[in-house]
Amino acid sequence: MRPHVELIDERDLIRHTAEFQHATGSADQRNLSYDEEDGSASLKVRFTSDWSRPAGVHQAETEWFVLSGQVTIGATELGPEGFWMAPKGVWTPPISVTADTEILLFREGGAHGFEPADGDRDFVRDDQELVVLDTAAMPWIDVKDGSPMRFDLGGTPVPGLYIKLLHRDQETGFYTRLIKAKPGWREEPLAHHPCSEEAYCLDGGFDYNFGKMWPGTYFWRPARIRHGDFTAHAEQGCTWIVRSDADLVDWYTDNAKIEVSGTPTNWGPDLPHSLAPRPVEPVRSRSIGQWADPTYQ
Repeated sequence: MRPHVELIDERDLIRHTAEFQHATGSADQRNLSYDEEDGSASLKVRFTSDWSRPAGVHQAETEWFVLSGQVTIGATELGPEGFWMAPKGVWTPPISVTADTEILLFREGGAHGFEPADGDRDFVRDDQELVVLDTAAMPWIDVKDGSPMRFDLGGTPVPGLYIKLLHRDQETGFYTRLIKAKPGWREEPLAHHPCSEEAYCLDGGFDYNFGKMWPGTYFWRPARIRHGDFTAHAEQGCTWIVRSDADLVDWYTDNAKIEVSGTPTNWGPDLPHSLAPRPVEPVRSRSIGQWADPTYQ
């Protein structure tokens, strides 16, 4: 299980040698979130030289989203906003990357193991295949036109958003999508979901109960964590890449609050260096500052 991470700015994270096997070239990574039990991870990767790797299969479901530079997978060149995804065991063609390229790399259900190979593994489902997309060329779908994976509890699409669906597992519902909120978009109630949710901000930003998102900020949130009262940037709106381990349903809560009450004994305003108790806080970046409000649980 990954720890609850909310919010961090990737620039506050240290760089590690990137976890690649059977590759030529150099790269480093910043660990946005990391499951130390099975190796699942969300990473910001920077290629510090030209880089290449032969065809083969991954130990985990693997996704790349290109932030800058160029990635060539097989015969397809991907620039900024390029995306590819390979389920565990699905054959992936050779990859080459130009120096200074930056990507988001997501692994699910396994570590960074990679084996050169000339075909799929036997355990791959019939419906699983390599996905390669130029997402910059894809149209945005307004949720009012029936865009998937963003519904309130009554099954009604949440207005004010555009979506590009990049990948969805037909069996588990696990998906990756781009979301763009219209300038000034507002969603007032706190919400929680029966699934995990993670996001990396690509453009614009928004304010919500955990603080403020801007490009390069990130969260990974387990199921049933209340969050919300979103307000997107008044002029730019917000664009972020979002992933979830099931189809997302919003369960709303009005008038949510945390209240700590009682009679202090050996602490309080009359005693120096004492602090009132506070709710447990998840991992967050030192750049974000204090919580805007404690209604996140």
